[in-house]
Amino acid sequence: MARTAEGTPGAPHILIVGGGYVGMYTALRLQKKLKRELKRGEVKVTIVDPNSYMTYQPFLPEAAAGNISPRHVVVPLRRVLPKCTVRKARVTELNHDEGWAIVQPLAGPPERINYDYLVMAAGAVPRILPIPGLAEEGFSLKTVGEAIHLRNHVLEQLEIAESTDEVEIRRKALTFVFVGGGFAGVEAIAEVEDMVRDATKYMRKITPQDLRFVLVEAADRILPEVGPDMGKWTAEQLRGRGIDVKMKTFLQSAVGGNVELSDGSRFATGTLVWNAGVKPSPVVRHTDLPLDERGRVKGTEYLTIEGMVRAFTAGDNAAIPDLTQEGMFCPPNAQHALRQSKVLAANIVRSLRGKSLKPYVHGNLGAVAGLGLHKGVANPLGFKLKGWPAWFFHRTYHGMMVPTFNRKIRVLADWTLALFLKRETVSLATVEQPRADFELAALDDVKPKEKAS
Repeated sequence: MARTAEGTPGAPHILIVGGGYVGMYTALRLQKKLKRELKRGEVKVTIVDPNSYMTYQPFLPEAAAGNISPRHVVVPLRRVLPKCTVRKARVTELNHDEGWAIVQPLAGPPERINYDYLVMAAGAVPRILPIPGLAEEGFSLKTVGEAIHLRNHVLEQLEIAESTDEVEIRRKALTFVFVGGGFAGVEAIAEVEDMVRDATKYMRKITPQDLRFVLVEAADRILPEVGPDMGKWTAEQLRGRGIDVKMKTFLQSAVGGNVELSDGSRFATGTLVWNAGVKPSPVVRHTDLPLDERGRVKGTEYLTIEGMVRAFTAGDNAAIPDLTQEGMFCPPNAQHALRQSKVLAANIVRSLRGKSLKPYVHGNLGAVAGLGLHKGVANPLGFKLKGWPAWFFHRTYHGMMVPTFNRKIRVLADWTLALFLKRETVSLATVEQPRADFELAALDDVKPKEKAS
C-alpha cells in the first residue's frame, strides 16, 4: 500500500486534485458514504488546492455588483470536510503509474504525496489569447479576488471621472469593455452596468449618458446556452440599456488601454474584462495522464481516466462523453460538475468494494442567467422565461444549489437586505494596497530627520 503525506502506511489513500465543484462535492459524498471507514482510518482522503475554499462561481457577478458579500460565495473546505485532509498547496508534478504527486505548500520545500486513487478535478483557468496589451490591461472574473477587484476598480473609475474635468481622462474612465458573450461575460457586464447606473445617482458630474459599456463577442450571437431566440432577446435588452453589443467582432489590441476591434473601432478604456473562454488547468500538463487535442484529460462515461486504473476525472478539466448526444462531450458548466461528482464518488466507493462502475448520464435541464436586479433570462426544461420571472427563477435555483445551509442563509440574508436598503457603491481600492499609507507615513517621518542631519 501507499504511504500518505504524513507517512502512515496501510489504508487506501484517495488524492483529490482541486477543491472546486467536483473536488469538494466528491469529498463531501465520500465523507458520507465512507463515514465509518474514515473514522476508523481504513480510508484516507486528501484534497490539494491553492485555496482552502470552494468558490460558487455563478454568484461572482453579483458579488462584483455588491448584491452578495464576497465572503458568502465561498465555502471553507476544512469546515465542511472535517474527516478529510485539506492541503493548501499546488500540485507541480504527478505520476499516476507510480502513484505519487509533488505539491508545493505556501512555505517550505516541495513535498511528495503517495496515493492509491486519484481524482483529477483541477478545473479550468481563463484562456488568454496572444493579443497585444491583453495580459497587461485585462483581468477576468473567475475568482472571488477578481470579483472584489472588479468592483473596486469600476467604482474607482467613477471617482477618477468625478474628480477631473479633463475630457479624455473622463471618457477613458467611463468606458467599460467586456470581451466574451457567454454566461460569464453577459452576467458580468449586466450586473456591473446595473451597479454603475446606481452609483451615478450620487455623482455630481457623471450621468448615465456619460457611461459607455461595450460587449465584444466573436460569434454571431450571445448566450448560446439559452438558445438563439433568448440570446437575441438578451442582446436587445442590453442594447436597450445603452450597452453596445458587438457580435462577429474580435479584440485585436489593448496596448496602453487603447482598444482596437476588428470592426475598425478604436477607443480608450480604463476597464477591460476578459471572459472569452477557459482552458484546462495547467496542472494536467505536468502529469502522465492522457490529454486530448484541447488539453483536457481523456475521460470515459464512467468518469474514469482513459487507459488508467483507479484514476477518475470530471468537470472543466475533463473530456467526458455526453451519452445523451452522440459524439459530444459534456459542457464545462456547474450543472454537469455537480452531478458528475455524485456519480464519481459513488464509483470510487464501488471500486473500493470491488463492484462494477455506473456510467454518467445527464440531460440538459436548461440554463439561467441574471442580468442585474429584477432582470434575467432562463429556459428551464425548455420553458422560456424573461425579465422578472427569469430573475426570480435564477435566484431560487442558485439559492438552492449554493453549498451548505450556512451559505444559503447568508446569501438569502444579503438578498433580503437588498430589498430594503440601498446598494453600497463605495470603492475600497485601498484594500489592494493596504501598506501604501503606512509606507507614506514612514517616508514622511524619515525626511525631517534627513533635513536635520
